[in-house]
Amino acid sequence: MTKKIVILDFGGQYAHLIATRIRHLGVYSEIRFPADGPGDLEGVAGVILSGGPSSVYAEDRPDFDKAWLGVPVPVLGLCYGHQVIAMETGGRVHRGDIHEFGAADLRHDGKSALLKGIPSPTRVWMSHGDEVDAVGAGFSVVGTTDNCRFAAVENLSTRRFGVQFHPEVTHSTHGQILLSNFLDICGCERDWDMGGQVERLSLKLREQAKGRKVFLLVSGGVDSTVAFELLNKALGPDRVLGLHIDNGLMRADESRAVMEFMKAQGFDNLRIADASDLFLGRLAGVWEPERKRKIIGDTFLDVQAEETAKLGLNPDEWLLAQGTIYPDTIESGGTRNAATIKTHHNRVPAILELIEAGKIVEPLAELYKDEVRALGEALGIPHDLVWRHPFPGPGLGVRLLCQGPQAPAAPTESVQAASAIGATRGYSVLPLPVRSVGVQGDGRTYAQPAALRGPCDWKALESVATELTNRVRAFNRVVYHVAGSTDFVAMEAYTTRDRLDLLRSLDHETTSWLKREGFYETIWQMPVALLPVLAGGRQVVVLRPVISREAMTASFWEAPADKLGELAAKLLELGAGAVLYDCTHKPPGTIEWE
Repeated sequence: MTKKIVILDFGGQYAHLIATRIRHLGVYSEIRFPADGPGDLEGVAGVILSGGPSSVYAEDRPDFDKAWLGVPVPVLGLCYGHQVIAMETGGRVHRGDIHEFGAADLRHDGKSALLKGIPSPTRVWMSHGDEVDAVGAGFSVVGTTDNCRFAAVENLSTRRFGVQFHPEVTHSTHGQILLSNFLDICGCERDWDMGGQVERLSLKLREQAKGRKVFLLVSGGVDSTVAFELLNKALGPDRVLGLHIDNGLMRADESRAVMEFMKAQGFDNLRIADASDLFLGRLAGVWEPERKRKIIGDTFLDVQAEETAKLGLNPDEWLLAQGTIYPDTIESGGTRNAATIKTHHNRVPAILELIEAGKIVEPLAELYKDEVRALGEALGIPHDLVWRHPFPGPGLGVRLLCQGPQAPAAPTESVQAASAIGATRGYSVLPLPVRSVGVQGDGRTYAQPAALRGPCDWKALESVATELTNRVRAFNRVVYHVAGSTDFVAMEAYTTRDRLDLLRSLDHETTSWLKREGFYETIWQMPVALLPVLAGGRQVVVLRPVISREAMTASFWEAPADKLGELAAKLLELGAGAVLYDCTHKPPGTIEWE
């Protein structure tokens, strides 16, 4: 029987990603929940405990059946899972004085089988506020970082291992080697085939549909386009209907370009609806990010229902389909024990009710962005579309930040602490009077960004950003002031056509610059956000350039300073009061600001 690895999901942002990485290494994996006992272990070669947003010493921590630590196979704990092993084997865990979010350098002596073939030091990705401060009997320390003494531990007699970092994310440079080493320790053969994905997904869709037809909302982005192509191939175009909704939050000329591309690809089963007035009317006067997202998601459903009625479609014969991918689900708190980071438009309550009723099909729901792209290429979708920069379902609605009459103000002691950190490397620190969403320790943060002014030295900026967000809890994001005024003043601002038109102009110029300079395929994406902050009497724009593969972690892109200066000058000409450049990794900053 083929051996498999069981992943216990404590609600971590990366639990499903662990399973995917194991399968990429040629070993089958499945996810179970820690409250459910081990039960039948036939074929199980090892167990991995995921990260999670809770504290192991908290009363509301996820239930855990301790029998999992007594199974006769190797066990590896990651982040929260590492702390569970420590706590349950006689060690101690406490709230750390210094939190670690983002990059850290792991040092080890090369003697551990878990770290075999990994150089020292090696870059690893951290996301934790708690830390292990003592391990149980029989455990030894095999890896450390500057801020984490027990970064990697092992007990060879019981074959129990723990690491505080996340080897499953691509930003842990040699993380896949560590996971491969664990599979060797478990005695796994690499005999699980990742091929045949198209046929497996097609078969699943045909089983789900059971002869019914499918109505898909098509944004024109990578996910919905791949889902549309897959549905057409699996069910046939006569059983699939696509709807593109112009919500008034699209980029410049976006809807026209989507329809032209789809027609060129031979999709004759796609129609368009202009609902921009409806969306903008419902968003008027709303500033909270979660309310905006839920309004947008509910309005998509209302427009879909209206179009269905216009076409006279029998709801008993049709299912609704979405291009949902796994990060949408996990960030929306859609798995047991997971924290809600941001509610994606395809995970609003009305959608969840339809899922529960079996009325929604999501062919990509178990995949990450890199897997969706691989699937798109296997389906024959043109390279330019498959590798197009991601664009959020709510469109510019989550890049046009809004703010009510009450602006945030960071505590004086937090500003002083941040300023002291910046001064050590030659930067002045200015708090921005706005909040952004972040993810720290697998949980949501909603805090102020700190703006740095000084030399354009990316390594120094990365160092300041990491230290500042780790040590000063009032700030969850750091931006670099590239050009324009620094006279930052909060403004009350909402979703209006004028603000959207300005953002569209700035976004179009930025995307054109990326393509003109040959940077477009170098990076994952470059969201452009307009803030409810004035500088010199005009609104502030933030560039958020990131490098990623699966969107669960990301590092900021180090743009050439001279080219960035040229872009900033153009953005000032177009009406921005200041140009900021986000130099925060994920974690602690999410890719989008809302």
